[in-house]
Amino acid sequence: MEVEITEEKENQLLRRKEVFFRLNHEEERGASPSRDQARDVLIKKLRCNPNLLVIDRMRTEFGKRETVGYAKVYEDGDRLREIEREHIIKRNFGALSEGEGQGEKEEKGE
Repeated sequence: MEVEITEEKENQLLRRKEVFFRLNHEEERGASPSRDQARDVLIKKLRCNPNLLVIDRMRTEFGKRETVGYAKVYEDGDRLREIEREHIIKRNFGALSEGEGQGEKEEKGE
């Protein structure tokens, strides 16, 4: 699977790098690449910390062996958890990061 970075820009306000990419999966058989496969390829290409890369969206058009997407690379994990929506974090990392959601449990228990 080959990755091409089509656009890359720094977002100083949110302290992150925003990346638009294209994955070419001509030699792959079957379905479109998974989010985990795309993350692995992007991490290698961008040489970034795996815990700071978030794929926001990926789209494959019917009949094409090409996926386009949008990803963000944060400067630190605190900023990532501050800005990203919970379902995006779950999609990329599986479970919630430590410390998230604990405040809600404490409030319900009181």
